[in-house]
Amino acid sequence: MDGRKIMLLVGALLIAGITAFMARSLMMGSAAPTAASQPVIDGPEVLVATKALPVGTIIDATALKFQPWPKELVENAYFLRQGTDLKNVVGTVVRFPIPAGQPVSQGALVKPGDRGFLAAALGAGMRAITVPVSAQTSVAGFIFPGDRVDVILTQSVAGGGDGPPLKASETMLRNVRVLATGTKTDKTVDDKGNTIVTDYSTVTLEATPQIAEKIAVAQTVGSISLSLRSIADNAGELEEAIASGAVNVPDGKKAEAEMLAGVAARPMEGKGSFSTGADVSRFQRSSVPGKPGYDRPSMMTTGVPMTTRSFPGAAAPVAVGPIVRVARGNDVTVVPVGGKN
Repeated sequence: MDGRKIMLLVGALLIAGITAFMARSLMMGSAAPTAASQPVIDGPEVLVATKALPVGTIIDATALKFQPWPKELVENAYFLRQGTDLKNVVGTVVRFPIPAGQPVSQGALVKPGDRGFLAAALGAGMRAITVPVSAQTSVAGFIFPGDRVDVILTQSVAGGGDGPPLKASETMLRNVRVLATGTKTDKTVDDKGNTIVTDYSTVTLEATPQIAEKIAVAQTVGSISLSLRSIADNAGELEEAIASGAVNVPDGKKAEAEMLAGVAARPMEGKGSFSTGADVSRFQRSSVPGKPGYDRPSMMTTGVPMTTRSFPGAAAPVAVGPIVRVARGNDVTVVPVGGKN
């Protein structure tokens, strides 16, 4: 290797070493980057919404928090940390929509017992209806406002023939929101935050007008029981509704999220499960037998061969063959006219 190449190689190594040394010196000498400090807000702490609160939302402890607010923007209607007890705010209902991160005004909330409280808790197009319950029909009092329940109707169906009536229970409504238990619209907690189970004899439910009618007539048919739903049940039923085509998923994440929230909150009716006495005991019936020898459609038939039957008001069975029905007021007499079968 000639001397010129050796000099070029030594020069390149020297330059590389000087560059590395200078880079290391700059890195060690420069101050470490610091995170940008949050601007200090000069003002009192006010109560703000941690999430969007639509009309009818029942306030819980996670929906609100205290946050500093510029003093020039603080209004007299805001809840200030000084002089505000969150226990008195929990259980109130949102009267006007409150965006996330915005202060909560006193006029935007309705307290239990205030005029219009229950009407504010209802969703758009919904109704409130009260049903009587007992400890056995309300999960021993472990149903609280805000829970979701299924409504079960139990009845005795009388039939013809011998034997006891049919005992049957059916789930007539699902995913119904509880508005109040007795006169309470929120959970009662002790000083340690534990929920207190109290006795109540009525439960107020949120329902559509048509479902409210069904609940009202169901109370005259039989007894009503409430079955507490798991929070995870709505997801499975929503997937089933989408698969069956009962629910159409719109395009767009925002529209889809609104649809999912709406479906999860709506009460559901239609075909539900049922059980009869035969499902729990072999000595009970599984269906209602008809009255022996009674066939209402055949009473409307004339001039055709008929098997021997007895009808209400008839003294004896009717012979097989052509017949004539003779009506005298409300009494109908079946007269055979002979002929071949």
